[in-house]
Amino acid sequence: MFEILKKDPNSKARLGLLKTPHGDIRTPAFMPIGTKGSVKTLTSHEVKDLGAEVILANTYHLMVSPGSELIKKAGGLHKFMNWDRPIFTDSGGYQVFSLGEKTARQQSLLEPQGPINKKITENGVIFQSGIDGRKFELTPEYSVQVQHDLGSDITVVLDQFTGDIENYERVKDTVERTTRWAKRAREAHQGDSLQYGVVQGGMFEDLRKQSALELRELDFEGYCIGGVAVGGETADEQYRAVDMSVPYLPDDKPRHLLGVGLPEQIIAAVQRGCDTFDCVIPTREARHGKVYISLSGSTLPTGQAGAQYETLDIAKAIYREDFTPLDPACDCLACREYTKAYLHHLFKSGELLGLRLLTMHNVRFYLKLMEKIRENMIK
Repeated sequence: MFEILKKDPNSKARLGLLKTPHGDIRTPAFMPIGTKGSVKTLTSHEVKDLGAEVILANTYHLMVSPGSELIKKAGGLHKFMNWDRPIFTDSGGYQVFSLGEKTARQQSLLEPQGPINKKITENGVIFQSGIDGRKFELTPEYSVQVQHDLGSDITVVLDQFTGDIENYERVKDTVERTTRWAKRAREAHQGDSLQYGVVQGGMFEDLRKQSALELRELDFEGYCIGGVAVGGETADEQYRAVDMSVPYLPDDKPRHLLGVGLPEQIIAAVQRGCDTFDCVIPTREARHGKVYISLSGSTLPTGQAGAQYETLDIAKAIYREDFTPLDPACDCLACREYTKAYLHHLFKSGELLGLRLLTMHNVRFYLKLMEKIRENMIK
Protein backbone atom coordinates (compact mmCIF):
# COMPACT_ATOMS: atom_id res chain seq x y z
CA MET A 1 0.00 0.00 0.00
CA PHE A 2 2.76 2.46 0.92
CA GLU A 3 6.27 1.98 -0.37
CA ILE A 4 9.13 4.15 0.85
CA LEU A 5 11.46 4.58 -2.11
CA LYS A 6 14.13 6.69 -0.47
CA LYS A 7 14.89 8.42 2.82
CA ASP A 8 16.68 11.73 3.08
CA PRO A 9 19.91 11.21 5.10
CA ASN A 10 19.76 14.77 6.45
CA SER A 11 16.16 14.85 7.68
CA LYS A 12 13.09 12.67 8.25
CA ALA A 13 11.83 13.29 4.71
CA ARG A 14 10.87 10.27 2.64
CA LEU A 15 10.10 9.71 -1.02
CA GLY A 16 7.22 7.30 -1.37
CA LEU A 17 4.49 5.73 -3.46
CA LEU A 18 1.00 5.48 -1.97
CA LYS A 19 -1.20 2.93 -3.75
CA THR A 20 -4.99 3.43 -3.76
CA PRO A 21 -7.94 1.86 -5.60
CA HIS A 22 -7.90 4.70 -8.16
CA GLY A 23 -4.18 4.93 -8.74
CA ASP A 24 -0.85 5.73 -7.19
CA ILE A 25 0.18 8.96 -5.45
CA ARG A 26 3.81 10.01 -5.50
CA THR A 27 4.76 11.46 -2.13
CA PRO A 28 5.42 14.02 -0.78
CA ALA A 29 2.17 15.21 -2.36
CA PHE A 30 -0.25 18.12 -2.12
CA MET A 31 -4.00 17.65 -2.42
CA PRO A 32 -5.98 20.54 -3.95
CA ILE A 33 -9.20 21.12 -2.02
CA GLY A 34 -12.39 20.08 -3.81
CA THR A 35 -14.73 20.84 -0.91
CA LYS A 36 -18.07 20.19 -2.58
CA GLY A 37 -16.85 17.94 -5.35
CA SER A 38 -14.96 20.58 -7.32
CA VAL A 39 -11.74 22.55 -7.01
CA LYS A 40 -13.28 26.02 -7.13
CA THR A 41 -13.58 27.47 -10.68
CA LEU A 42 -11.73 24.53 -12.29
CA THR A 43 -12.90 21.43 -14.14
CA SER A 44 -11.63 18.00 -13.17
CA HIS A 45 -9.70 17.81 -16.44
CA GLU A 46 -7.97 21.11 -15.69
CA VAL A 47 -6.97 19.97 -12.21
CA LYS A 48 -5.59 16.77 -13.70
CA ASP A 49 -3.67 18.70 -16.38
CA LEU A 50 -2.12 20.86 -13.65
CA GLY A 51 -0.54 17.72 -12.24
CA ALA A 52 -2.79 16.78 -9.30
CA GLU A 53 -2.71 13.06 -8.49
CA VAL A 54 -5.28 13.30 -5.68
CA ILE A 55 -7.85 15.79 -4.43
CA LEU A 56 -9.53 16.26 -1.04
CA ALA A 57 -13.32 16.45 -0.78
CA ASN A 58 -15.32 17.41 2.29
CA THR A 59 -17.55 14.84 3.94
CA TYR A 60 -19.62 17.38 5.89
CA HIS A 61 -20.53 19.57 2.91
CA LEU A 62 -21.31 16.62 0.61
CA MET A 63 -23.33 14.91 3.35
CA VAL A 64 -25.49 18.01 3.76
CA SER A 65 -25.79 18.77 0.04
CA PRO A 66 -26.47 17.02 -2.28
CA GLY A 67 -26.28 14.08 0.14
CA SER A 68 -24.16 10.95 0.02
CA GLU A 69 -27.16 8.84 -1.02
CA LEU A 70 -27.56 10.84 -4.24
CA ILE A 71 -23.84 10.64 -4.98
CA LYS A 72 -23.94 6.89 -4.40
CA LYS A 73 -26.80 6.63 -6.92
CA ALA A 74 -24.67 8.57 -9.40
CA GLY A 75 -21.98 5.91 -9.13
CA GLY A 76 -19.85 7.56 -6.46
CA LEU A 77 -18.02 10.85 -6.29
CA HIS A 78 -15.46 9.87 -8.94
CA LYS A 79 -18.17 9.42 -11.55
CA PHE A 80 -20.30 12.30 -10.23
CA MET A 81 -17.48 14.84 -10.72
CA ASN A 82 -15.71 13.00 -13.56
CA TRP A 83 -12.45 12.49 -11.67
CA ASP A 84 -10.67 9.17 -12.22
CA ARG A 85 -7.79 9.66 -9.77
CA PRO A 86 -7.72 9.14 -5.98
CA ILE A 87 -10.03 11.06 -3.66
CA PHE A 88 -9.22 11.75 0.00
CA THR A 89 -12.16 12.66 2.23
CA ASP A 90 -12.00 14.05 5.73
CA SER A 91 -14.42 12.87 8.40
CA GLY A 92 -16.63 15.96 8.54
CA GLY A 93 -15.52 16.61 12.09
CA TYR A 94 -13.48 19.73 11.37
CA GLN A 95 -16.45 21.65 9.96
CA VAL A 96 -18.79 20.54 12.72
CA PHE A 97 -16.36 21.41 15.51
CA SER A 98 -14.92 24.60 14.05
CA LEU A 99 -18.12 26.12 12.66
CA GLY A 100 -20.71 24.71 15.00
CA GLU A 101 -20.17 26.98 18.00
CA LYS A 102 -22.26 29.75 16.46
CA THR A 103 -25.96 30.44 16.90
CA ALA A 104 -28.23 30.36 13.87
CA ARG A 105 -28.17 34.17 13.62
CA GLN A 106 -24.37 34.40 13.86
CA GLN A 107 -23.97 31.58 11.37
CA SER A 108 -26.20 33.28 8.81
CA LEU A 109 -23.95 36.31 8.91
CA LEU A 110 -20.63 34.46 8.76
CA GLU A 111 -20.92 31.05 7.10
CA PRO A 112 -24.46 30.29 5.89
CA GLN A 113 -23.68 26.69 5.01
CA GLY A 114 -22.01 25.77 8.29
CA PRO A 115 -23.61 23.68 11.06
CA ILE A 116 -25.61 25.35 13.83
CA ASN A 117 -26.86 24.43 17.31
CA LYS A 118 -24.19 21.79 17.82
CA LYS A 119 -24.30 19.31 20.70
CA ILE A 120 -21.51 16.81 21.41
CA THR A 121 -22.39 13.50 23.03
CA GLU A 122 -20.44 10.31 23.53
CA ASN A 123 -22.30 8.86 20.57
CA GLY A 124 -21.36 11.64 18.17
CA VAL A 125 -22.29 15.20 17.22
CA ILE A 126 -25.85 16.43 16.80
CA PHE A 127 -26.33 19.59 14.73
CA GLN A 128 -28.61 21.33 12.27
CA SER A 129 -27.75 22.12 8.68
CA GLY A 130 -27.13 25.81 8.10
CA ILE A 131 -28.75 25.42 4.69
CA ASP A 132 -32.20 24.00 5.42
CA GLY A 133 -32.32 23.33 9.17
CA ARG A 134 -32.32 19.54 8.85
CA LYS A 135 -31.06 17.69 11.91
CA PHE A 136 -28.06 15.37 11.63
CA GLU A 137 -26.26 13.10 14.01
CA LEU A 138 -22.69 12.55 12.85
CA THR A 139 -21.35 9.45 14.58
CA PRO A 140 -18.08 7.61 13.90
CA GLU A 141 -20.06 4.90 12.14
CA TYR A 142 -22.11 7.31 10.04
CA SER A 143 -18.99 9.18 8.95
CA VAL A 144 -17.56 5.86 7.75
CA GLN A 145 -20.80 5.09 5.90
CA VAL A 146 -20.94 8.48 4.18
CA GLN A 147 -17.35 8.21 2.98
CA HIS A 148 -18.03 4.68 1.75
CA ASP A 149 -21.06 5.95 -0.20
CA LEU A 150 -18.89 8.66 -1.73
CA GLY A 151 -16.45 5.99 -2.88
CA SER A 152 -13.43 7.63 -1.28
CA ASP A 153 -10.01 6.07 -1.73
CA ILE A 154 -8.65 7.46 1.55
CA THR A 155 -11.04 8.02 4.44
CA VAL A 156 -10.56 9.64 7.84
CA VAL A 157 -12.16 8.65 11.14
CA LEU A 158 -14.26 11.11 13.11
CA ASP A 159 -12.16 12.85 15.76
CA GLN A 160 -12.65 15.62 18.29
CA PHE A 161 -10.36 18.57 18.84
CA THR A 162 -10.41 21.82 20.73
CA GLY A 163 -9.12 25.23 19.73
CA ASP A 164 -8.07 25.66 23.38
CA ILE A 165 -4.79 23.86 22.73
CA GLU A 166 -3.15 24.97 26.02
CA ASN A 167 -5.94 23.64 28.26
CA TYR A 168 -4.54 20.27 29.38
CA GLU A 169 -7.72 18.76 30.81
CA ARG A 170 -9.84 19.79 27.85
CA VAL A 171 -7.29 18.48 25.34
CA LYS A 172 -6.98 15.22 27.31
CA ASP A 173 -10.74 14.71 27.12
CA THR A 174 -10.70 15.16 23.34
CA VAL A 175 -7.78 12.75 22.93
CA GLU A 176 -9.57 10.05 24.90
CA ARG A 177 -12.83 10.53 23.01
CA THR A 178 -10.96 10.52 19.68
CA THR A 179 -9.52 7.10 20.57
CA ARG A 180 -12.92 5.73 21.58
CA TRP A 181 -14.46 7.01 18.36
CA ALA A 182 -11.54 5.66 16.32
CA LYS A 183 -12.16 2.15 17.69
CA ARG A 184 -15.80 2.35 16.60
CA ALA A 185 -14.83 3.70 13.17
CA ARG A 186 -12.27 0.93 12.69
CA GLU A 187 -14.89 -1.69 13.45
CA ALA A 188 -17.29 -0.06 10.98
CA HIS A 189 -14.69 0.24 8.19
CA GLN A 190 -15.76 -1.37 4.93
CA GLY A 191 -14.60 -1.77 1.36
CA ASP A 192 -11.08 -1.43 -0.01
CA SER A 193 -10.50 2.21 0.90
CA LEU A 194 -7.60 3.20 3.13
CA GLN A 195 -8.66 4.40 6.58
CA TYR A 196 -6.63 6.96 8.54
CA GLY A 197 -6.70 7.69 12.26
CA VAL A 198 -6.19 11.25 13.54
CA VAL A 199 -3.60 12.13 16.18
CA GLN A 200 -4.68 14.90 18.55
CA GLY A 201 -3.12 16.27 21.73
CA GLY A 202 -2.75 20.03 21.36
CA MET A 203 0.63 21.29 22.54
CA PHE A 204 1.22 18.50 25.07
CA GLU A 205 3.79 15.85 24.16
CA ASP A 206 2.45 13.23 26.57
CA LEU A 207 -1.02 13.58 25.03
CA ARG A 208 0.33 13.48 21.48
CA LYS A 209 2.26 10.33 22.41
CA GLN A 210 -0.82 8.79 24.05
CA SER A 211 -2.98 9.55 21.03
CA ALA A 212 -0.47 8.21 18.50
CA LEU A 213 0.26 5.00 20.40
CA GLU A 214 -3.41 4.24 21.05
CA LEU A 215 -4.28 4.77 17.39
CA ARG A 216 -1.29 2.73 16.33
CA GLU A 217 -2.78 -0.24 18.17
CA LEU A 218 -5.75 -0.07 15.78
CA ASP A 219 -3.43 -0.60 12.79
CA PHE A 220 -4.85 2.02 10.45
CA GLU A 221 -3.59 2.19 6.85
CA GLY A 222 -2.33 5.71 7.54
CA TYR A 223 -2.37 8.50 10.10
CA CYS A 224 -3.31 12.17 10.09
CA ILE A 225 -1.78 14.73 12.39
CA GLY A 226 -4.61 17.03 13.44
CA GLY A 227 -5.24 20.05 15.58
CA VAL A 228 -2.42 22.08 14.02
CA ALA A 229 -4.37 24.46 11.77
CA VAL A 230 -7.64 25.04 13.58
CA GLY A 231 -7.34 28.15 15.75
CA GLY A 232 -4.60 30.47 14.58
CA GLU A 233 -1.68 28.30 15.64
CA THR A 234 1.74 29.72 14.80
CA ALA A 235 4.12 27.93 12.44
CA ASP A 236 6.32 27.03 15.41
CA GLU A 237 3.34 25.46 17.20
CA GLN A 238 2.52 23.47 14.08
CA TYR A 239 6.10 22.21 13.87
CA ARG A 240 6.05 21.27 17.56
CA ALA A 241 2.85 19.28 17.11
CA VAL A 242 4.41 17.36 14.23
CA ASP A 243 7.64 16.77 16.17
CA MET A 244 5.62 15.45 19.12
CA SER A 245 3.57 13.07 16.92
CA VAL A 246 5.81 11.59 14.23
CA PRO A 247 8.19 9.61 16.51
CA TYR A 248 5.28 7.53 17.83
CA LEU A 249 3.75 6.68 14.45
CA PRO A 250 4.76 3.59 12.43
CA ASP A 251 7.52 4.32 9.96
CA ASP A 252 5.96 2.24 7.20
CA LYS A 253 2.60 4.05 7.11
CA PRO A 254 1.79 7.36 5.35
CA ARG A 255 1.39 10.53 7.42
CA HIS A 256 -0.98 13.30 6.40
CA LEU A 257 -0.75 16.78 7.92
CA LEU A 258 -4.25 18.24 7.99
CA GLY A 259 -4.80 21.81 6.78
CA VAL A 260 -1.18 22.93 6.23
CA GLY A 261 -0.14 25.26 4.76
CA LEU A 262 2.20 27.89 3.34
CA PRO A 263 5.03 26.66 1.07
CA GLU A 264 7.69 27.01 3.77
CA GLN A 265 5.45 25.18 6.26
CA ILE A 266 5.00 22.27 3.85
CA ILE A 267 8.75 22.08 3.27
CA ALA A 268 9.38 22.09 7.03
CA ALA A 269 6.77 19.37 7.55
CA VAL A 270 8.31 17.22 4.80
CA GLN A 271 11.62 17.52 6.63
CA ARG A 272 9.84 16.33 9.77
CA GLY A 273 8.47 13.18 8.12
CA CYS A 274 5.05 14.13 6.73
CA ASP A 275 4.03 12.72 3.35
CA THR A 276 0.83 14.41 2.18
CA PHE A 277 -0.83 17.78 2.67
CA ASP A 278 -4.04 19.68 1.99
CA CYS A 279 -4.83 23.37 2.31
CA VAL A 280 -7.27 25.98 0.97
CA ILE A 281 -4.53 28.60 0.55
CA PRO A 282 -3.87 28.31 -3.21
CA THR A 283 -7.53 28.43 -4.23
CA ARG A 284 -8.81 30.82 -1.56
CA GLU A 285 -6.06 33.39 -2.01
CA ALA A 286 -6.42 33.29 -5.80
CA ARG A 287 -10.00 34.49 -5.31
CA HIS A 288 -8.59 37.48 -3.44
CA GLY A 289 -6.00 38.26 -6.10
CA LYS A 290 -2.99 36.92 -4.20
CA VAL A 291 -0.59 35.01 -6.42
CA TYR A 292 2.46 32.89 -5.57
CA ILE A 293 5.51 33.58 -7.74
CA SER A 294 8.71 31.52 -7.82
CA LEU A 295 12.08 33.23 -7.51
CA SER A 296 14.95 32.29 -9.80
CA GLY A 297 12.64 29.81 -11.47
CA SER A 298 12.88 27.21 -8.72
CA THR A 299 11.69 26.04 -5.34
CA LEU A 300 13.92 24.86 -2.54
CA PRO A 301 15.31 21.39 -1.87
CA THR A 302 13.97 19.75 1.27
CA GLY A 303 17.21 20.32 3.13
CA GLN A 304 16.96 24.12 3.15
CA ALA A 305 15.07 26.32 5.56
CA GLY A 306 12.72 28.48 3.52
CA ALA A 307 10.86 28.66 0.24
CA GLN A 308 12.05 30.74 -2.69
CA TYR A 309 8.89 32.60 -3.59
CA GLU A 310 7.12 35.89 -3.29
CA THR A 311 3.50 36.92 -3.50
CA LEU A 312 1.89 39.68 -5.50
CA ASP A 313 -1.52 41.29 -5.40
CA ILE A 314 -2.76 41.40 -8.98
CA ALA A 315 -5.30 44.08 -8.05
CA LYS A 316 -2.58 46.69 -7.47
CA ALA A 317 -2.37 49.52 -9.99
CA ILE A 318 1.31 48.81 -10.74
CA TYR A 319 0.19 45.85 -12.88
CA ARG A 320 -2.23 47.86 -15.04
CA GLU A 321 0.41 48.34 -17.76
CA ASP A 322 2.66 45.39 -16.96
CA PHE A 323 2.78 43.31 -20.12
CA THR A 324 5.09 40.62 -18.75
CA PRO A 325 4.04 37.08 -17.79
CA LEU A 326 2.77 36.43 -14.28
CA ASP A 327 5.63 34.00 -13.59
CA PRO A 328 8.13 33.27 -16.40
CA ALA A 329 9.14 30.05 -14.63
CA CYS A 330 5.59 28.65 -14.61
CA ASP A 331 4.06 26.49 -17.34
CA CYS A 332 0.38 27.05 -16.47
CA LEU A 333 -2.08 28.57 -18.94
CA ALA A 334 -2.19 31.92 -17.14
CA CYS A 335 1.57 32.32 -17.40
CA ARG A 336 1.97 30.92 -20.92
CA GLU A 337 -0.80 32.89 -22.61
CA TYR A 338 -1.53 36.08 -20.67
CA THR A 339 0.14 39.13 -19.10
CA LYS A 340 -0.14 40.69 -15.67
CA ALA A 341 -1.97 43.64 -17.28
CA TYR A 342 -4.68 41.36 -18.67
CA LEU A 343 -5.04 39.42 -15.42
CA HIS A 344 -5.21 42.73 -13.53
CA HIS A 345 -7.98 43.88 -15.88
CA LEU A 346 -9.96 40.65 -15.44
CA PHE A 347 -9.68 40.73 -11.66
CA LYS A 348 -10.60 44.40 -11.32
CA SER A 349 -13.53 43.88 -13.69
CA GLY A 350 -14.86 40.96 -11.69
CA GLU A 351 -14.54 38.61 -14.65
CA LEU A 352 -14.73 34.93 -13.69
CA LEU A 353 -11.95 34.12 -16.14
CA GLY A 354 -9.57 36.07 -13.92
CA LEU A 355 -10.42 33.92 -10.90
CA ARG A 356 -10.01 30.76 -12.97
CA LEU A 357 -6.60 31.74 -14.31
CA LEU A 358 -5.27 32.86 -10.93
CA THR A 359 -6.53 29.62 -9.36
CA MET A 360 -4.86 27.57 -12.09
CA HIS A 361 -1.58 29.32 -11.39
CA ASN A 362 -1.64 28.95 -7.60
CA VAL A 363 -2.62 25.28 -7.78
CA ARG A 364 0.15 24.69 -10.32
CA PHE A 365 2.62 26.54 -8.08
CA TYR A 366 1.84 24.20 -5.16
CA LEU A 367 1.97 21.07 -7.29
CA LYS A 368 5.23 22.21 -8.87
CA LEU A 369 6.61 22.79 -5.36
CA MET A 370 5.96 19.13 -4.56
CA GLU A 371 7.51 18.04 -7.86
CA LYS A 372 10.67 19.98 -7.00
CA ILE A 373 10.80 18.44 -3.54
CA ARG A 374 10.52 14.94 -5.01
CA GLU A 375 13.12 15.70 -7.71
CA ASN A 376 15.58 17.03 -5.14
CA MET A 377 15.17 13.89 -3.03
CA ILE A 378 15.94 11.67 -6.02
CA LYS A 379 19.23 13.45 -6.74
